[in-house]
Amino acid sequence: MSGFLINALNSDFLYLKMKKNTSTKFKINSFLNQPYPYYYHGKLVWIISGILFVMSWAFNYFFEPFQVYVPEHKMDYFWISFVHAITAPVILIFMSLLNSRKFVDEKWKIKYEIYFIILFLFLVGIGQFLIRDVIYDNPNNWSIKYLFEEIRNTFLVGSLFISILIPLNFARLNAKHIKNAHLLNQSHDIIKLSPNSIIEIPTNLKTETITLDVNKFVFAKAEGNYVELFILKDKITKEVKRLTIKELESNLQPFENIIKTHRSYLVNMMHIKDVSGNAQGYRLKLLDLAQSIPVSRNMISHFNSKMKEHM
Repeated sequence: MSGFLINALNSDFLYLKMKKNTSTKFKINSFLNQPYPYYYHGKLVWIISGILFVMSWAFNYFFEPFQVYVPEHKMDYFWISFVHAITAPVILIFMSLLNSRKFVDEKWKIKYEIYFIILFLFLVGIGQFLIRDVIYDNPNNWSIKYLFEEIRNTFLVGSLFISILIPLNFARLNAKHIKNAHLLNQSHDIIKLSPNSIIEIPTNLKTETITLDVNKFVFAKAEGNYVELFILKDKITKEVKRLTIKELESNLQPFENIIKTHRSYLVNMMHIKDVSGNAQGYRLKLLDLAQSIPVSRNMISHFNSKMKEHM
């Protein structure tokens, strides 16, 4: 009897442990798949590179985190710290040029950010190894030992920043955008129909002109030199026209209820049913569409202003 009870208790313990592990794994996966801003483009990557350079130089020069053997130095330690620090921003800028912002803009998640940083740290470690001959007078500069040491040291420092900065930044942005989205939902009024809303829009095909009722226009999405127009008829239908999103935006400029929420999207504010927030910005729910529309970080201020005009 006692053996039966012990087996039963062991089974319950194993079940609870498995359940706890499954729950923990689900929470980790859920966190890793959360949307996250893509920072590595335009002016942002230069700002980040500048901050990275200053932090790296100060960390190396003032804290001397790793063993320093002065007789090997070919230059003053100030300049050694400078050379070490410049490696990381150069590699970051190079990686940003290779990456396609168009591909990652809406799809970037925390896990992709972590993958990107791991690759970045690995390349920085290799870069630190390759510059050893410039700053150290050591016959073993090109040894496997120093290659491993430089990569290891880079990951030791980089992992510290990753484990602190990404969760803190995610929590900050997520909380901020969720709160603001909630306030917008509480205050958002239904926008009235626009009079004289039917317009003619020329396309890049000489034989084609779009007759568009702006009140029934829901949103548009850029697809290269084409746009996908989503229009409310008996149901929401999609029409593809040879027209750029910029040209469409120019034609719809007189209508205050049309807003650009992202470099690839134009939205009719009349049809916004719900605003939700995440670390990237907002997501808009329109009518009964399953698809949600992004409001990118650089458009949030403009979007907030337009929404407040109709509160």
